[in-house]
Amino acid sequence: MGSDNGTGRAFIGSFTSAGGRGITVAAVDRETGELTVLGATDAVPDPSYLALGHGPGPGGRTLYTVSETEYGAAAALDVTGDVPRLFGEIRPVEGSGPTHLALAGGHLLTANYGSGSVTALSVRADGSLGAVTAVLRHEGGGPDIERQRGPHAHQVLPDPSGNWVLAVDLGTDSVRICALDTATGALRPHGETALRPGTGPRHLAFHPAGSHAYVLNELEPTVTVCRWDAATGVLEPLGETSVLPEEPVGDGDAAIYPSEVVVSHDGRFLWTANRGDDSISVLALDAAGEKATPVTTVGCGGHWPRDLALDPTGRWLYAANERSGNVSWFAVEPSTGIPRPAGSLEVPAASCVIFA
Repeated sequence: MGSDNGTGRAFIGSFTSAGGRGITVAAVDRETGELTVLGATDAVPDPSYLALGHGPGPGGRTLYTVSETEYGAAAALDVTGDVPRLFGEIRPVEGSGPTHLALAGGHLLTANYGSGSVTALSVRADGSLGAVTAVLRHEGGGPDIERQRGPHAHQVLPDPSGNWVLAVDLGTDSVRICALDTATGALRPHGETALRPGTGPRHLAFHPAGSHAYVLNELEPTVTVCRWDAATGVLEPLGETSVLPEEPVGDGDAAIYPSEVVVSHDGRFLWTANRGDDSISVLALDAAGEKATPVTTVGCGGHWPRDLALDPTGRWLYAANERSGNVSWFAVEPSTGIPRPAGSLEVPAASCVIFA
């Protein structure tokens, strides 16, 4: 699954309940960005978000997925072939609607939107999933009576130092920081960073230097720039900026619900996917990473972009367009960061894209 011949692999999640194929494996042409389908499996219901392991699993690589259902679950898959195969049991996460997952400290973590919680599961030496080791339940709410009646954990990820776990909660307008005990799998709450009420934070991305984080808000089309101190585990908001320029593309009257935030490998640019006007925003970051300035928006190449991902080369940006059922890709202009349309692949109910 290397790229010695100029090719790599992509794994695309989709909603089987909306006609998706489940998990699709595609070859990636590093020179053109083109995706070519190799195989797919629907062995796991609604595998909406994926994570790739680099441990001692089959072939050295194991793919992990959530099952974004009311009875939430997670699974490991062997991806040494073109069609992923279940590896071990599909494991309940003791939380509903898991929307995101990440590997940290020998464990798999899931953010459970429906139940407003974060779950840790053990990862066995062979890469398969073990039992739940911790469930950390969030509390609180926000001013939006439809979306924030209670907590809604939307993303969980380790910080660049590997010492902390951050959970972004749309329902409570906050980011929670905790420590993972790698020996026991326990999650210990450490702190909580409050953001502006009603913004509905969804996902965050770190600057490559590890000193700043950018929290993308779903209920308002803004990014909150934060300073991150890995030594103390403190996330400090510095300011908030719109992800949209003065004249966005698409339907100017549409409500905008940003879904994903991505930072360029060199820390010069930030991109967001925006549902509602079906756009990708380009923001320029200053040298310190403390200021984000909107530059422009471009069309996402489909309808309802749920995910945005940069390939390992940093040359190609991919949008998973859920409602139009396709993954579109763009060539990133190195000097401006502006994505230029380059192609599209039909993937019904596409929800995320990750790369090997």
